[in-house]
Amino acid sequence: MATKHHVQMHGAGRTWVVRGLFVGLVVVVAYLVFEFGRISAGYDIVDAAKDRQSYEDRIATLDEEIVALKQEVALLETHREIDREAYDEVEASLTSLQVKIQEQRDAIAFYRGIVSPADGKPGLRVQDLKLTRGRAEREFNVRLVLVQAMQHDRKVSGDVGLTVQGSQDGVETVYNFTQLLPAEADSSWPFSFRYFQNFDRQLVLPDGFTPERIRVEVRSKTRSIKSIEESFVWAMSQS
Repeated sequence: MATKHHVQMHGAGRTWVVRGLFVGLVVVVAYLVFEFGRISAGYDIVDAAKDRQSYEDRIATLDEEIVALKQEVALLETHREIDREAYDEVEASLTSLQVKIQEQRDAIAFYRGIVSPADGKPGLRVQDLKLTRGRAEREFNVRLVLVQAMQHDRKVSGDVGLTVQGSQDGVETVYNFTQLLPAEADSSWPFSFRYFQNFDRQLVLPDGFTPERIRVEVRSKTRSIKSIEESFVWAMSQS
């Protein structure tokens, strides 16, 4: 009985081994059939692995190129900012230089007017008159420059008179500058110089008055130097 039972167990074990081998054989055959199908369709696992590695290498190379390009773009942006700053500095320097050149030209023209005026006439003259707005609504600043042309062997002295012509509520009116001075302002306007003298005065126009012209009288108290009168259109200057 023992021998028979042993034979049965041995036979059952061999059956399971055979079944296992059969299943393994089926799996191997199925895989070979699958690979054969892929190879028949033009797919090779070795070539696919090589292609994948090639793609991965290409991707890595492209990533490096992207990083390099980003660095180059950043460098170009930096250079552009530096170039822009340099251009702005040059432009600012050029503008400043042009302003200085114009100032020098104005100064040359000013002194030429003192030493050798275009009309060749000596004596007193109004070199410049500028009107600018003051802080208050009806307040104005008067910048007056007097010069003595050609004759510089002695000082010229005297005083300045100024009137503003216009219309007051539609009626023609003339105001003396003493009537237009701010409160507590000095009403005298003396001058004394050899070459030139600058003056800055303030005027406050009354309500309803529209100025049209400003008349300047330079009264000389120096013998042999004549007094002068000049009239200007009332117009605002840039500065």
